[in-house]
Amino acid sequence: MDAQEVLKIVDHTALKAITTWKEIENLCEEAVRYKTASVCIPPSYVKRVSEKYGRDLVICTVIGFPLGYSTKETKIFEAEDAVRNGASEIDMVVNLGDVKDKRYDRITEEIREIKQAIGTHILKVIIETCYLTVEEKVELCRCVTDAGADFIKTSTGFGTAGAQLSDIELFRSHVGSNVRIKAAGGIRTKEDLEAFCQAGTDRIGASGAVKAVGCL
Repeated sequence: MDAQEVLKIVDHTALKAITTWKEIENLCEEAVRYKTASVCIPPSYVKRVSEKYGRDLVICTVIGFPLGYSTKETKIFEAEDAVRNGASEIDMVVNLGDVKDKRYDRITEEIREIKQAIGTHILKVIIETCYLTVEEKVELCRCVTDAGADFIKTSTGFGTAGAQLSDIELFRSHVGSNVRIKAAGGIRTKEDLEAFCQAGTDRIGASGAVKAVGCL
């Protein structure tokens, strides 16, 4: 696969707590130059990036991140605020306590209400696979599908492990036809990127993809 073929599905990402504005600027400049799918950045930088880059960039940000246990109302506010500030794509984290308590209807409703709040903007649902059983992953595929979200996403990158190819296969077997798949966490090499592309991943979240494919 050539570099551009890979980068066109990459959310070029910088989400560390100590990420500086200069690092965000560098990320955005690379995203514009190499035509990545989006930049995925902390909510606090969304407005500033939107004002500087405008339509040159698709801006993705995160809510309920990285632990997912904010209240539904807080997540809705975060999502609406991010859209007002210029985000086009929202990556939310599910409440993992609800997963463990098997409160799947509650999870579905939270996802549905966040999607309704942001309308036509893209919603990706992070389920943090490293903490889940196969049964829980399958149930969350149903939740994401029934709630009308646009993507199911493997990981925050802050858990005990990141994306696994086996989870992409599992998602493919259990999400609805309108749900796309995003892999994130631990995808660092050109070989990793190509493997997830070939597995049928629709989007990849990575901080080092531009360098990995040889553009830097």
